[in-house]
Amino acid sequence: MNNQFGLANLWNQGDIVTRGVALLLLVMSLSTWIVIIVKALDLRRFAAQARAAESFWHASDFGDGLSKLGEDPGNPFRALALEGREATAHHHAQPTLHDSLDVSEWLTRSLRNSIDAATARLQSGLAVLASVGSTAPFVGLLGTVWGIYHALMSISAAGQATIDKVAGPIGEALIMTALGLAVAIPAVLGYNALVRGNKSVLHRLNRFSHDLHAYFLTGARVSGNGGPKVVPMKNRS
Repeated sequence: MNNQFGLANLWNQGDIVTRGVALLLLVMSLSTWIVIIVKALDLRRFAAQARAAESFWHASDFGDGLSKLGEDPGNPFRALALEGREATAHHHAQPTLHDSLDVSEWLTRSLRNSIDAATARLQSGLAVLASVGSTAPFVGLLGTVWGIYHALMSISAAGQATIDKVAGPIGEALIMTALGLAVAIPAVLGYNALVRGNKSVLHRLNRFSHDLHAYFLTGARVSGNGGPKVVPMKNRS
């Protein structure tokens, strides 16, 4: 027995607008879940890299510290350490920089550029979730309005408005609103969860950057109470 009030019937009875809205919602839903899964895996990897960053300060030298950070070129903590080393070496090798910028300011700018690049990577894809979360309910509502319009036109043409003739078409049209909400809710929840995760990673990046800044200037990491904390690295080369 065929279901006269299911999604299949809605698709079969719908016109190009109804089908277009349904396909658009499907694309938006797939995009949402792809972004959520990919970004969640990225956050999991960054969290592991953040935990490994603490071992950097227990290395025997800078090279050993880099090896403890791993070989992943996408590791933002490794990128920060390399950027700090290159910025310090570049400043010492270019006498003209001493006349315009001191090493602290030059190092701060270089580390900030690296953090900005990491921030851009973390935030990539969030615009998709924000767009889907804000527009999917209205896309579903468009399908509902269009479906109700055609349902009313069919009832008018039939000349009858009994409950059995009204309930089916109107109920099928309202399915579009439900589909819009089903697409929007995961996008909003995923966006909020990813933003919180990104803030945690950026907080650790900024703290690591602050420690690197102190280390390249003084050879010591800043401790939690604000004072210098000597690390067991023998050199910064």
